[in-house]
Amino acid sequence: MVDLKELKNLSEQDRKLLQAAETMLGPEPSEMGFMKNMFWGNVAEDMVFPYPKVDEDEKKECDELLVKVDKYLREEHPAIQIDHEEEMPGWVIDRLFEYGVLGMTIPKEYGGLGMSVSSYNRVLERIGQTCASTAVIVSAHQSIGCKAIILFGTDEQKKRWLPRMAKSELSAFCLSEPNVGCDAGGQETRCELSDDGKYFILNGEKKWATSGALCGLFTVAAKQSMFDEKRGKNVDKVTALVCEPGMEGVDIFQKNRSKCGIRGTWQARIRFTNVKVPRENVLHKEGRGLNVGLTCLNYGRCTLSSGMLGAARKCMDQSIKWSQTRHQFGQPLSSFDLIKSKVARMSALTYAMDAMLYMTTGMLDRHDKDIMLETATCKVFCSEMGWRVVNDAMQIMGGESYPTENEIERAFRDSRINLIVEGSNDVMHTFVFGYGGKQLIEQLVTIQQAISWDRDLGISGNIIRIVKSAFKATFIKTAIPLGLEMLFGLKKAEPYISKLSPELSEQAIRLSRLVQNHSHQFKLLGKRYKEELLNMQTLQERVSQNAMWIHAMACVLSKLDKQINAGESGLEFERDKTAAFHFADMAEDAVNANIQLLRKNSDESMRVAAEAALKHNDTFANSDFVIPERSTNAQGTGRVNSQQHIKQFPGEGH
Repeated sequence: MVDLKELKNLSEQDRKLLQAAETMLGPEPSEMGFMKNMFWGNVAEDMVFPYPKVDEDEKKECDELLVKVDKYLREEHPAIQIDHEEEMPGWVIDRLFEYGVLGMTIPKEYGGLGMSVSSYNRVLERIGQTCASTAVIVSAHQSIGCKAIILFGTDEQKKRWLPRMAKSELSAFCLSEPNVGCDAGGQETRCELSDDGKYFILNGEKKWATSGALCGLFTVAAKQSMFDEKRGKNVDKVTALVCEPGMEGVDIFQKNRSKCGIRGTWQARIRFTNVKVPRENVLHKEGRGLNVGLTCLNYGRCTLSSGMLGAARKCMDQSIKWSQTRHQFGQPLSSFDLIKSKVARMSALTYAMDAMLYMTTGMLDRHDKDIMLETATCKVFCSEMGWRVVNDAMQIMGGESYPTENEIERAFRDSRINLIVEGSNDVMHTFVFGYGGKQLIEQLVTIQQAISWDRDLGISGNIIRIVKSAFKATFIKTAIPLGLEMLFGLKKAEPYISKLSPELSEQAIRLSRLVQNHSHQFKLLGKRYKEELLNMQTLQERVSQNAMWIHAMACVLSKLDKQINAGESGLEFERDKTAAFHFADMAEDAVNANIQLLRKNSDESMRVAAEAALKHNDTFANSDFVIPERSTNAQGTGRVNSQQHIKQFPGEGH
C-alpha cells in the first residue's frame, strides 16, 4: 500500500501536515469503525444496530444518583452566582464529591462509583441543563484528568492517586501551550532524564489547564528525546508525567482569565522550571504520552457533548413553552409557520444529539477498537447542533432571552466555546476527512500508480511493472470494481440494512443510498484532484459534514428502532418519532446540498477574495491589534490590552 507522505508531487508543507495528522490520530486500527466503513460504501450494521444498552442494575443506580443531583441542582446550586463571581465555591465541589459525582468513573476499589461512560454522561447531561461551568469542572476532572490514571496507570499509581481523586481532590491534564493548540504533537515543554536516571527534569509552560490551580495533581505532556531503533537516531516523542502542585519549580502564575462563558471554570497557566519528577510518575510508557492525551480526549469529547445536550434540551423546552404563551398579532407565536420550523428543528436536532451521544458512549463502554472518528464527530455534531438549538431558542424568546434571570443568555455564552475546545470543529472536519478516507485513498493511489506510466522508468520497465500488477489476484479484486466506478460511474451496490424494524424500511433504504453516494463522491474527488485535495479544506469539510449527517441518521434510526421494539407510545414517543423522521429529511437535504457544492461552488472566488483581504490587512500596523503571544512572525509587536475593570486571577505559587 502506498504511503501518502511518499507521493512524488506532494509539497513539503503537505508532507509535514500529513505527518502531524498521523501523529495526532495514532496508528491505524486493525478493524474499521462504522464511519470509516461508510467511506468504503459499507454499513457495518453490528456496530450501530441494535442501539447500545446499559446494565439494568447500573441504570437503577444511576437513576438514584440523578434524583439526588436533580434535587440539589434545583434547590441549592448557585449557578448565577458562579457565573457572576467567576468562581466555583469550595462547598459546591465538596458537595459533588459527597454525592460521588466527582468519582463516578473511578473504580469502586479506589473509592469511586465505577459507573460506565454512558451513565456518567447521563449525569453530565443533567448538570449541563443547569450549569455549564459545573459540567466542565466535573468533565475535566474525570474525562481528561484522573481518566489518564484510570486507563494507563499502574496498580501502584492507581492505589496512590485514585482514592484522593474519588473523594477530595480535583485533577487536571496539561496539554495546551502558548504556541500549541490543536497541534498536540508540537509540544515545546521538554523533559530529560537526570544523570542518575531517577528523575525527569521538566521545563516549559502550559495554559488552559482547567482546574489546574485547584487540583491535587496534573498530568503534563512533554517532549523527550529518545533513540528510535527504526531510524537509528534520537527523535522527539511525547511522554506523560504526573506532577503535584507542591513540587519545587512548579509555578501556577495565573489561576484563570475572565471569559465570555463557562465563567465559573478556572484555566491555569503553569510554568515548570527544572521540576524533578520521579521516574515512577511516568504514565503508560516513555514516548507514548500523546497516546494518553488523545485517548482521554475521546472521553472528553463525549462529556462536552452531554453538557451541550443538557443545555440545548433546557433551552428548547423553555422556548417552546414561551412560544405557546407569548401572543403577538392576536395569536400565540407557536401558530406561526416560521416558529414551527424552529420548534421542529430544535426537536429533531436535540433527538439526534441524544442518539449520537449515547451511541458513542455505548461504543466506548464496549471498547470498540476504532472510535476516533465517532468521538470526534460526536463532539462536532453536538457542539454545532447544540449551538443552533440555543440560537433558535434565543430567537423565539426575542428580547426576553437577553436578561440574565431567564438563563438563556448564559447558555448562549457558555455554548459557544464548545465549537473550539477538545479539538476545533474546523480541524476536526479535516481529520474526519483524512482519517475516514485514508485507507481508501491509499488503495486508489496504489492502483493508479500500478497501472499508470512512470516517466522515470523506460518503456520495458513500465510494461513489466504494469503487467505484473495487472495479474495479481489481490490487485484484480480491488482494481476492477474501483476502476468501473471511477472511470464509468458504475457505483458500488447499495449496502443492505437488515436489522431495523419494518416500520423503518423506507428510512433504511434512504440511509443505504446516502452511504453509497457518499463513498462514490469521495472516490470521484480523489480521482479528480489527487494530492491537490490535501489543500482543499473546503471540500474536505463538505465530505466530513456528509459523513457526520449520515452517521447521525444511523444513530437516530437505531435509537428510534429501540423505542419501537420496546413498545413505547404516548405524546413523548410521538414527539420523538416525528423528530426522528424530520431529522432524516434534514440530513438528506444537507448531504445532497453538499454534494452539489462538491461539483459547483464559489471556492475559487473565495480564495481570491481572501487573498485580497489578507493583503489589505497587511497594511495595518500590528500595534493596533492583538497578536498571538508566541507568534512566529510578529511576537511582541501587538497591542497590549488594558486589564482595568477586568477581574484578575494572579497565581500564588506553591
